[in-house]
Amino acid sequence: MADTDLIAALREADAVQYGEFELSHGGTSDYYVDKYRFETHPRCLSLIATAFAERIDEPKLAGVALGAVPLVAVTSVETDLPYVIARKQQKEYGTANLIEGVLEEGEEVLVLEDIATTGQSAVDAAQALREAGARVERVLVVVDREEGARELLADHDLELDALLTASELLDR
Repeated sequence: MADTDLIAALREADAVQYGEFELSHGGTSDYYVDKYRFETHPRCLSLIATAFAERIDEPKLAGVALGAVPLVAVTSVETDLPYVIARKQQKEYGTANLIEGVLEEGEEVLVLEDIATTGQSAVDAAQALREAGARVERVLVVVDREEGARELLADHDLELDALLTASELLDR
C-alpha cells in the first residue's frame, strides 16, 4: 500500500515533473523524479527517514554518494544506527577510500538509495561494500521506477525494497 503522505509531500515539493527527460543511464522518460527536490525538503526528508526506519533490520546503513547521503544521514539520526558512505569512485587524495566511515569485516549493511531505475549504482555500491568485507543482502530506495532494478539486483543476490513504485507515485 502506497504511503499517501509521502506521495503528497513529494508532489508538494515539486519532485515529480512531467515532460521529456534524459535519464542517467541514457534513456528518456516522460516524467522525472527530482531527488534534489525531495532531498532538500525537510518534510520529505522527515517522512522518508520515518518510513525507512520502519523497514530496517540491519545494524548498519550505507548511503550511495552523492544522492543518498542526505537520506542515510537523516535515517541514521532517526534510528540511531551508524552509517558509511559508498563512493562511486575512489578519491585520488587523502585516504583514497571507496567506503567512507567505519566498516568492520562481516558487518551486515543495508544500502539506502534515492531512486532505482536500472539499479546499477546500487549494485556497484553493494559490490564495493562486499569487497570491503560487509554482508549486503538488501537495498532500500525511496522510488523504484520499475525499469529493471529489481531484476538486476536479484541477479547480484540483492533484494530491492522500495517505499514507493513509479506506478504508485504517478497514479493520479
